[in-house]
Amino acid sequence: MRRSLLLLAVLAAAAVPPATASAASASSTSLAGQVRTLFFRGMTLRIPADWQVHRSRDHVVVVTGLLCKKPEPFAPDCESFWIFGPKEYTNVPVGGGSFTYTGKEQFHPFSGVIPCPFNSNLSWYPGERASYRGLRPMGAGHKAKYTTWPNRCVTNDTGRTTSKWTEREWFLPQSRILVVDAWNTYGLAGVLKRATWS
Repeated sequence: MRRSLLLLAVLAAAAVPPATASAASASSTSLAGQVRTLFFRGMTLRIPADWQVHRSRDHVVVVTGLLCKKPEPFAPDCESFWIFGPKEYTNVPVGGGSFTYTGKEQFHPFSGVIPCPFNSNLSWYPGERASYRGLRPMGAGHKAKYTTWPNRCVTNDTGRTTSKWTEREWFLPQSRILVVDAWNTYGLAGVLKRATWS
């Protein structure tokens, strides 16, 4: 009798976890699948709900991770990507002149030293030659000029390279939108590919 009761208790306990596990799995799946909508100059992006959107003037900073001290373009230690309108990438004052982005040069609108995106104690040394140029879809009827640029993080005192990374740029000259990603943001290319337009 005691043995039968013990067997029933074990079987009952074993039957509970699968139901709990599948409920938890469904819950985490639905949370992971949540999205929010980002509008910019006629472009609509569906982005993960946990990405934070910070708008200012003619740009948007989309913070994609937990690391972000100051959500501004080119701010160090801020895991993010940036979306610029024409007020931000045309007639940018650089080194006593002005710079208008065309895709022929890397978007790096400062003449002074910029901290490395991943470590504010290092300097960002931009590459002078693109490592790739081509077209990428950004929704129906839109193809972006896609360019990748090799970059380095260097020490401020000796200029020694400590790490290398690639900046990715998507440029739509007709829609007048530039997307810049220094963090190799996971899933960003897919988000941009699925853009919709109004």
